[in-house]
Amino acid sequence: MLEQGDVPRLSIIICTYNRAGLLSKTLDSLLGLEMLDEAEVIVVDNRSTDDTAFVVKRFMDKYENMIQMRYLLEPVQGLSAARNSGILAAKSTLIAFLDDDALPVRTWVSTIVNTMESKPAVMAMGGKVAPIFENGRPEWLIKPFEFPYTIMDLGNRIKEYPGKFHPCGANMAMRREVFNLSLFPLELGRKGESLLSGEETWLFGRIRKEGQSILYHPQMAVDHFVPASRLTENWIMKRYYSQGLSNALGSSGPMGTLLLWGKTGAKLLYIAVDSVLSAISGSQGRKLLNKCRLESVRGTLHMLRNRNRESATG
Repeated sequence: MLEQGDVPRLSIIICTYNRAGLLSKTLDSLLGLEMLDEAEVIVVDNRSTDDTAFVVKRFMDKYENMIQMRYLLEPVQGLSAARNSGILAAKSTLIAFLDDDALPVRTWVSTIVNTMESKPAVMAMGGKVAPIFENGRPEWLIKPFEFPYTIMDLGNRIKEYPGKFHPCGANMAMRREVFNLSLFPLELGRKGESLLSGEETWLFGRIRKEGQSILYHPQMAVDHFVPASRLTENWIMKRYYSQGLSNALGSSGPMGTLLLWGKTGAKLLYIAVDSVLSAISGSQGRKLLNKCRLESVRGTLHMLRNRNRESATG
């Protein structure tokens, strides 16, 4: 157990909003982690209206001799605002984020700490995220849908994240210096029931532009709850539409907008071709995927049109 004034080797930030029942299970899962006594836990309550505050304070009182833990209330709605609040409060030079519905494996803390301390070139890391489906996996949930559902499995070998892949917000860690220039952008990320995202892509894109290493480690693993309410075609289409909005929000300046237009045109061409192929194959998942891709395009065009109107009106 850390003594007063000791600097923890890891700061674990758990942001939460109106999921007291799931949060309670996540907090209980921390108790079995290796090296938990060398970490601090910061729970950031993003204006919950359920029993979140009571659940956290009851846990803190019960395990005050086992775990160093703080409760913060962030009044600005939004996941980015909550994460930023946790970052500013963190004492360690290593910061990890865990979702309020994720259950880490026993080696989660030790894997992060030992890897980051032994590999100074690694600026950020993530690992496996395995789904816990409340009602079973739908037949249409094919491989391309896994990342939107925060499912991540790149194998059992430690390696750099390939291509456009990056750690999921449910299970990611980075050095504090990542945030020296900027915290998470408040215009991106979930806000209440909104499905806006893009703040993690923005963060890891910036790390890559600096030429820094982002490591995938299979032993940094969590199980992640997927509620039945999200396992519907309507929800995943809304998720893709919101991703389209996020893509447009994340682009800036004339060059960024021009590149986004180009990517959107290329995506429409790809959808047209793949729609023909999916019609031939009869795959329910591929047909839904192309409908979702069109929703993403619709979200992007919607945001770009609004931006043009705002520019025209000054």
